[in-house]
Amino acid sequence: MDLAPIQQKIMAQAFAPALNDLDAVLATDPDNTEALYMAAVCHRYLGQFAPATEKLERLKELAPDFGRAYQEEGHLNRAQGMDEAALLAYRRACQANPALEASYRAQLDILRRRGAAEQLRQVQAQLDFLLSLPKPVVAVTDLIAQGKLVRAEEMCRRFLQKVPDHVEAMRLLAEIGSRLGALEEAEFLLESAAEFAPDNVQVRIDYIRILRKRQNFAQAFEQARRLLATAPGNPQFQSLYAIECMQTGDYDAALSAFDAILHKLPTDATTLTSRGHALKTCGQFDRAVDSYHAALAGNPRHAEAWHALANLKTYRFSAEDVAAMRALADDRDLSFADRVYVAFALGKACEDAGDYRASFEFYARGNQLKKNQSRYDADKMTAELAAQAQVCSRGLFARKAGCGHPAPDPIFIVGLPRAGSTLLEQILSSHSQIDGTLELPNVLSYAQQLRRRERASGAAPGYPDVLAELTPQELAGFGERYIADTRIHRQGAPFFIDKMPNNFRHIGLIKLILPNARIIDARREPMACCFSSFKQLFAEGQEFSYSLQDIGQYYRDYVALMAHWDAVLPGFVLRVQHEDVLADLEGQVARMLDFIGVPFEERCLRYYETERAVRTPSSEQVRQPLYRDAVSQWQHYAQWLEPLRRSLAETGP
Repeated sequence: MDLAPIQQKIMAQAFAPALNDLDAVLATDPDNTEALYMAAVCHRYLGQFAPATEKLERLKELAPDFGRAYQEEGHLNRAQGMDEAALLAYRRACQANPALEASYRAQLDILRRRGAAEQLRQVQAQLDFLLSLPKPVVAVTDLIAQGKLVRAEEMCRRFLQKVPDHVEAMRLLAEIGSRLGALEEAEFLLESAAEFAPDNVQVRIDYIRILRKRQNFAQAFEQARRLLATAPGNPQFQSLYAIECMQTGDYDAALSAFDAILHKLPTDATTLTSRGHALKTCGQFDRAVDSYHAALAGNPRHAEAWHALANLKTYRFSAEDVAAMRALADDRDLSFADRVYVAFALGKACEDAGDYRASFEFYARGNQLKKNQSRYDADKMTAELAAQAQVCSRGLFARKAGCGHPAPDPIFIVGLPRAGSTLLEQILSSHSQIDGTLELPNVLSYAQQLRRRERASGAAPGYPDVLAELTPQELAGFGERYIADTRIHRQGAPFFIDKMPNNFRHIGLIKLILPNARIIDARREPMACCFSSFKQLFAEGQEFSYSLQDIGQYYRDYVALMAHWDAVLPGFVLRVQHEDVLADLEGQVARMLDFIGVPFEERCLRYYETERAVRTPSSEQVRQPLYRDAVSQWQHYAQWLEPLRRSLAETGP
């Protein structure tokens, strides 16, 4: 519905008539975020604070990143004389949308009256920076905050054509690229921006982060080391350096860096939580727990630490823990991220206590919050996967036979998250001839590059259609790049594992560029696999997991696409059923090793003795003998899983 006429009434200060119109809109479309926002504004101007608050709370649930909702909350709190709450709302508004000038100015007004000189200086610097930007760059900032990335990219590119060395515009275009998966372009932009403005701290931090996202860990570490050298006592730089030490596998250096920060800031919850993550990854369970508890002692509202404890999987919450988390979950002023963290943590705590109704309610709450933030489109994903099957035919592979890079080194473990892939990786990486690595982003990055490719003669076909046009030289080049780019993660064994589960979408691309690679499909009983994904808060990349219906549809699409790969590439993929591994470990290990082409080794049966960093949620479970407890866990929740069951109805195991 066109809300422009109502907006005109608001601009004319005809708040009551505008509100009448908005009530009519919301009666038929109660989740219309623009209407909720405008209604909250009208209520505030009419002095109707309770309904204004109600509208804003609903708006924040539906659109957690809507910066103007937090700005309006700040205005509402100021109107009621609640300056502290207003400051918090304005800060969140600026975090969600750094282009909101009114939120900076409102903070300055409150801070001047309070005489808060240091905070005043910081906010003034942020406002001065915003005011120094050309209007098109401010507009791009605003569009990014609203999630309108295509429009933001178009506007940013037009501006850079006129001002090609504008550092902030380059940084913003890199941010857009990062969000859209164009990681290589984002890296190039940030590298160039850092050369133009070596003293721009935000550019250098973004550059380190994109290098990390591309898993160029050696370069990221070097950049973090250089940044730290400019200000050795800066806690933010020390923390970045510690994180990059972790990524390169130097956990001793990382822990030393975290300890250096804690020497100056002993109760810093963020640092204590990061330190806990490092300890967890290298298998120091008890010390990780202590670090997470110390984070909560320093800041009881730091819900990430509660979630980190839950994510250990083997930790059990006390009654006092649960009471504290429940109180936190009811705190209206809790940030969006913390609301998500505490919901998933309470889901795990109630599950361990056998209160499955409450557990499901908390898991559902956390997922709904993430779903509201997400722009995932299940039908669009279905179409993308169907396009793979349509393009990647027997004929395509016959025409491209003999192309690609001949290296047999990679072993891809694909499938859905929580299907047992970490267990398979731990088993196989226990073999003397196989290195375990990470969930490597390289194949996904190549697919994204092909999506965005343009040729001099005009736009190239979209991906995956473009696969039919790639020359033998291009296919070999991609394969060679993959082998070169992933070498940093290897320890010298002839074979190595890439455990990115989403690579199942791109098996056609893998076959074309690395025809001698091995692919293992980690498969798990559908209800168990899908519900396990629903319970897990993933860092990124698994947005289908926020809805039972979406999970079921994704699983169905996955099974259909894997059946297609079996049909057009017979023998290229080995399917390993998780339940079969639990029933016959030795037989399934022998089967996998035979498929890879390496001799059987007993140490693969004692995989839990292998010492290596494990960075997935299953890290504690794979350090134990076979973990069977999760096989039927979903059945405790069966009465609430009908949407998932219906979505899976047409799918076999």
